Amino acid sequence: MLAGFGREKVRVPLIDLKAQYTSIKEEIDTAVGRVIAGGQFILGEEVENFEKEVAGYLRVKYAVGIASGTDALHLALLACGIKPGDEVITTPFTFISTAETIVRCGAKPVFADIDPETLNISPEQVEPKITGKTKAVLPVHLYGHPADMASIQEIAARHGLKVIEDCAQAFGAECNDRKVGSLGDAGCFSFFPGKALGAYGDAGMVVTNDSEIAGRVSLLRNHGGSPKYYYSVHGFNSRLDALQAAVLSVKLKYIDDWIDRRRQKASLYGRLLKDISGIETPSTADYAYHIFNYYTVRLSGPGTDREGLRKYLDSRGIETAVYYPLSLHLQEVYKSFGYKPGDFPGSELAQEQVLSLPMYPELEDVQIEQISQAIGEFFGKN
Repeated sequence: MLAGFGREKVRVPLIDLKAQYTSIKEEIDTAVGRVIAGGQFILGEEVENFEKEVAGYLRVKYAVGIASGTDALHLALLACGIKPGDEVITTPFTFISTAETIVRCGAKPVFADIDPETLNISPEQVEPKITGKTKAVLPVHLYGHPADMASIQEIAARHGLKVIEDCAQAFGAECNDRKVGSLGDAGCFSFFPGKALGAYGDAGMVVTNDSEIAGRVSLLRNHGGSPKYYYSVHGFNSRLDALQAAVLSVKLKYIDDWIDRRRQKASLYGRLLKDISGIETPSTADYAYHIFNYYTVRLSGPGTDREGLRKYLDSRGIETAVYYPLSLHLQEVYKSFGYKPGDFPGSELAQEQVLSLPMYPELEDVQIEQISQAIGEFFGKN
């Protein structure tokens, strides 16, 4: 047992946004004060500067600030020509935004099962799902681990399909030495506060190397109007706030350091958990640079009691989460699509096994040791 660590609660949150703010408080306060004093709150110079910074970081030609990650997906799909009656292939093991934005375009999400190692969409499962109605593939870089984009792009190119990347959990991740978001026709980011690069509210972005896609997204985010009060298409109110852009510009300077620290934390978790029977730590594919937006293990032992473990950790003050407890094809909202239990066994097994542990750059090594020890105690390893 670690010195000084008994049965007391260690009080470790899943993510600690207060700790991050404290570390950069002066810069954040200055940036927010600058925006308030300037009086420009919607789009404007702060947003334009952040868009340029992100485009440079990701090595893409265009970046368009959007009100949320969900809106980024929706507008990117529309900008890529997705329309009623089309089909878009995606994963059932993801947050609902991935599929609901396809539906909002009038299209149908067609699910393909996941790779058991990365938990991302399996390229081998994509091609059999392609029909004459298929217009795009929407891979998700789950937990910060890139999907196998080389294989997905090869399939998409062969069938003339668009590729829209859901990068909501993967800002800074890389696939074959290229940043996610720069690989498909469009990349969609969420800056929800809990993300590796998080705003202080909802915010998102679409990135692309295609000038037409960038232009359509820019038009759609601002009511379909350009110039002001002249409208060519039905659009949306989905503009990135200047306050959020200013906050994100400050944070962007630290993202590489924060990712390095996340990876160090993940490595420590891996060393401490590897000998606990019933725990599978996350693996990283050879092509991937994993940012560990979430640190997610699988409880794979026979009769493993995930809820029992969660309750035990909670009793010790350790917060956990399950991303995600029910695959999208089994959700009530998609019942009309006719999917049933057993259709995607990989996704259905993952939903029963995954558990995300605390992960953030400020997480202390001693806290990871305490978390790992508590997990070992639950499984009878002291």
